[in-house]
Amino acid sequence: MLQVRGLTGGTELSGTIYERGEEAPTFSGAPDQDSAYVWICDEFYEVESGGSELELADRVLNVAFESPLPRGFDTKEQALAAAKEHVRTQFVRIGVDGDAVEITVESGDEPQVSA
Repeated sequence: MLQVRGLTGGTELSGTIYERGEEAPTFSGAPDQDSAYVWICDEFYEVESGGSELELADRVLNVAFESPLPRGFDTKEQALAAAKEHVRTQFVRIGVDGDAVEITVESGDEPQVSA
């Protein structure tokens, strides 16, 4: 299992890549169990009112969450690339420069920082 985290402005978003041989959660919309790698992460967007309060750098905003986005991949490289892009995209949706998001990938007890 890999945890992919995006960090920026004092907040983070993380999702999980279930690797070959691990059992990913099953729910409506989950990818076929035959996928070697399964990425699951929330999606969010800014709303005028309601939602959840999110503190981001020097501002506070309200965000609403969509259902997790499960996706299946054949290779670890494909899953990691999609996970990193997904995390960056969520922050871009609330006005953060995608290049300002620090992505980390953690496998077991060894965090790795990547671009």
